[in-house]
Amino acid sequence: MDVTVVLPCYNEAAHVRQELERICAALDASGYRYEVLAVDDASTDTTLDELHKAAAALPAVQVVQMGRNGGAGTVRRLGSRMARGEIVVWTDADLTYPNERIPELVRRLREDGSVDQVVGARTSEQGSHRLLRIPAKWTIRKIAEWLAGQDIPDLNSGLRAFRRSVAAPYLRLLPPGFSCVTTITLAFLSNGHGVAYVPIDYGKRAGRSKFRFVRDAYRYLLQVLRMVMYFNPLKALMPPALVLIGAGAVKSVVDVVVHPVRLATNTVLVFLTGLIIASLALLADLVVRSRPDA
Repeated sequence: MDVTVVLPCYNEAAHVRQELERICAALDASGYRYEVLAVDDASTDTTLDELHKAAAALPAVQVVQMGRNGGAGTVRRLGSRMARGEIVVWTDADLTYPNERIPELVRRLREDGSVDQVVGARTSEQGSHRLLRIPAKWTIRKIAEWLAGQDIPDLNSGLRAFRRSVAAPYLRLLPPGFSCVTTITLAFLSNGHGVAYVPIDYGKRAGRSKFRFVRDAYRYLLQVLRMVMYFNPLKALMPPALVLIGAGAVKSVVDVVVHPVRLATNTVLVFLTGLIIASLALLADLVVRSRPDA
């Protein structure tokens, strides 16, 4: 099996058949051996019935039914573990991503051994709450770029292809919600795996969005910081520690000049806080480097 497409489906009854037909038509034309794992995430509409109808007409489609709603991250983690394909593709069933370009992403991986993940980088933002989403996502992406040490054109695109064997150690890190795509991006970048970006168009969503701005934006930011602490804690903790230590050292000199042989209480507190954070950073780095998957 060359390719496994993992397709989370939650209340997508009106258009999921169209999306499956588009994916299968593109992969049929590519000549790759493939399977599509259409995972119904305990939908409350007729999505499951539509999936079974599609599977009867499309031999490559396998329907997986979740007993309860676990979220997009849970579906993608379980689907990736069930995958038989050498390359796993993540995408959405809401007609937003150009899924006819999936063979292009797969081809890039198969032809370039230095790349372990190919991400469809969106050239526009068409989601809900655009006035809030654009600056919030830009800020989170810039934090991730600083922490990862490289440019990230699209941190949380839902369309991507990656090598299953490379991703396997990181699947356990995936959170239940939308920030799973952020997690897999940072996991690859933080461990030196090649990530390539392909510009794609991003269409208007069919159906109702499951994205909740405040809750999901907070989770994105939290997940970025969590991943950095998991892979490179020195990057996050050492800069503020050095700033506090430096400020405490400068303040101590000023204290001695102004009041000989006396240090202000706040000077001692600032200096000690810097030392504590630096110690935590070194201890966290030691723990990270002691892990088998480091």
